This record gives sequence, C-alpha cells and structure tokens, in this order.
Amino acid sequence: MASIVVCGAGVIGLSAAAMLADDGHTVTVLESDGEVRAAAQAWTSWRRPGVAQFRQPHNLFARFRRVADAELPGLTDELAAAGCAWVDPVAARPPSITDFEPRDSDDVLRFVTGRRPVVEAVVAAHAQAKPGVTVRRGVRVHSLVTGRSIASGVPHVTGVRTDDGERIPAELVVDASGRRSPAERWLSGINATPPVVEAGDRGFVYYTRYFTGAQRPVRKAAGLTAIGSFSILTLDGDNDTWSITLYGLSNDTELKAARDPAAFDRVLGACPRHAHWLDGTAVSDVIAMAGILDRYRRFVVDGRPVATGFVAIGDAWACTNPSAGRGLSTGLVHAQVLRRVVREYADDPLALVLAMDEDTEQHVTPFVRTQAAADRDRVTEMAAARDGRGVRRMMSDMDRLQIAASYRADAFRGMLDIINCMAFVPEVLARPEVKQAIADLDDAPPPPKLGPDRAELLALLAG
Repeated sequence: MASIVVCGAGVIGLSAAAMLADDGHTVTVLESDGEVRAAAQAWTSWRRPGVAQFRQPHNLFARFRRVADAELPGLTDELAAAGCAWVDPVAARPPSITDFEPRDSDDVLRFVTGRRPVVEAVVAAHAQAKPGVTVRRGVRVHSLVTGRSIASGVPHVTGVRTDDGERIPAELVVDASGRRSPAERWLSGINATPPVVEAGDRGFVYYTRYFTGAQRPVRKAAGLTAIGSFSILTLDGDNDTWSITLYGLSNDTELKAARDPAAFDRVLGACPRHAHWLDGTAVSDVIAMAGILDRYRRFVVDGRPVATGFVAIGDAWACTNPSAGRGLSTGLVHAQVLRRVVREYADDPLALVLAMDEDTEQHVTPFVRTQAAADRDRVTEMAAARDGRGVRRMMSDMDRLQIAASYRADAFRGMLDIINCMAFVPEVLARPEVKQAIADLDDAPPPPKLGPDRAELLALLAG
C-alpha cells in the first residue's frame, strides 16, 4: 500500500482516487475550490472558479461508461439515478443508411451523460464513500517536496506543500488539476528538467445555450456538425435538459452577434436537422467562451523522467479544444492507465514513471493527436468559408469515412467507435468492411447542406 496525493478534485482526479483506494492505497485529494454540492443542487448553486469550462457543455461517451463499469462499479447507475440521460448513438443513424441491421454489440455504444456540475457531484459522492479516500477542499498546492533521488540527476518527489505551509508526504503525487495545471512551475521549483510542451490557442470561440423540456430532442444529425464557417454541437443533459453550441473562429467578428439569444435562435432555426433543438424553454443566456489552450506535456525527455514520484493525468497532462467533448472520456482512460501502472510498479518509482509515459503514449496520446489534427483542418475550413475561398487540401481517409458513414452501416459504426473513443482512427480504417464501404462510395457526393452558407449566416446574425 502507498500514500498518494491527488492534486485536483475534478471528475478525473476523483475517479483516479477511487480506483487507487480500491487497490488499498491511502489517497488524499487536495482541491483549491470550496465545498461540493449534492447532485440535485449542483447546477444552480455550485461555483467552481478553478474550472473555467464548468458550465460549458460536457459529454460522457461510451468509452467513459466502459471504463467506469470496469473500474468504478456502480457509477453508471449512480449517474442515471441523479437524472443523467441514457443516449443511444446507433439509433441516431442518418436516414440515408439503407443497409442497417441491429447487432447485439450495438449496446456497447450506449452511455449516460449529463451537465458537468451534476456529473462531478455524483463522482465526488462515489469517491468520498470509498474507504481510504480523503478529500480536502479549499486547499491549494503551492509546491512539490523532494527527498533523496532514486535516479542520478532526477529529483524525487516525496509530497507537496500547501499555500499555508503544510507539508503532506506522499509516495506518489498525481497532478489532476486540469487545464490550469501549474505543473511546469512546480517542476521548475525543484530544478527538474522542463517537460516537453506543445501548446497553442487553436482559435475557437463557443456560444452555448441550455434548454429544458418534457422531451429531449430526437437526434437527426451527428452531435458535432460542421456547417461552413461555424459548427453546431448538440448534447443531451441530465434531468430533461440539453445544450446547443455554435462555435467558430475567435477572429470571426460577425459571429460575435450569436451572443444575442435572438440571433442565436435565428441561426439554429435555419438548420433543418437542428432547429427542433430550440423546441424547449431556454434556461440560460448565451454563454461565451474563448481562449481555450491546446496543450500536450511529456514528462519523460530523451528517455529520462523529469522527476520521479510525480505523474500527471487528464487535462493536466494534455488537453485540446473541447469541440468534440471527449476530454472526460479520454481522461478516465488515463486514470485507468494510472491504476494499472501503480498496481505493477508501486514499489519502483523510476519504473512507474517510465511505464506511465509508455502506456500514456500508447493508449491515450493518439486521441489527443487525432483531435488536434481535426481541429487544425476545421480551422482551415472555417477560415476559407468565412473568406469565401475554397479549401485547398486533399481529401483524407477520414473525409472519405465521414461521407461513407452517411450511407453504409459499417462505416457509420466505425465513425461511432472513433467519436466514442472506442477505437483509434487507424484501427477503424484498417477494418475490411470499412475499407469496402469507403471504396464503394469513393465517388459519392458529400451529404446535403445542413445549414446556411456564409451570406445566409450573416443575414441571420444581422436579423
């Protein structure tokens, strides 16, 4: 058994704490924000200043459910009991698919989802009920504490120091403090080699509005739909709620008019497969968010860890623009990786950090790379549509798969596996049935236009 400190009581930090405690470790979770709320009051009364995107849309995909059912038994039922919605993505297949036959394996893609405050409240209750987990809120980690090195020239972390000077010893410190992680400052404070960092603002701005109604909207298009110079993200929520997000480029001046609820509604109303998502009662203004940093960190440099006794998971390790909503799902995969590595290497700090890096690169990094590439392509498309230019890039295998997914069931299921973090893109593209579906439709036209072109969009925004 080990004493472990987890920095950050978000969904991923709490989930990791629960997994590690189930293996017999003593886990202390430190969170700078104040007290949690019960799920029933989380949306209305819980404030999380440390999480800028706390009230922005979040989603739990099928991979989240798969990992939760394996590693956190009962959590899926607890989410459902708190009002989180069951979603069946297979049922939302395009009407243009004519070769669909139900399969028993389709059930694997069903999942529960809800708004971030509600989901986090449920996860918090689940984690805090675990023997061995102590959650201390209102405690900020100031710096790392070190002891005798395990490897020559590599600092070894033996705990943390809080803002009020308290030292908390630990055999492992897990950074789960999210997008605003101060890991680089912490590591600099112990004279560690700087981690590899790739960072930049992809340049998206999000406009989100929440709705409620007696019946959630029937899905007639993919949850994330690209329409010229903007995209639409529609997500189911808990307790008869849902969200609609319009997002585009942060330097698209005209799109800023979408902050006006009337303009927002006009644009959605002009999208034939999304307009019915307005058929409810708005329960929020249009919430804007921009300046979301893409960042990837690697804590092993040239085969040597920057420190032992320290690892980072979830958004504290890598984060992308939340355009696809996969952060919580990939973060839970990362927590599962941590549990597996700690089980095997708890008594060998050097081997633990090296194995964590290797397993992260194999099992989690591909999700980040794929999303970053998709975001780069989408930025190019949006800028071209905004400026009235054609997109000058060759059609990729993913482009072909997306077209085939509108017409063939095997391609559609392959896309769902990618979207739901059930498989990496190369795995899906290598499936014989997917290859055949793409080949059969290689000359098929793209799906029909799903919303206004640029001129129509500007007219709608202007009213």
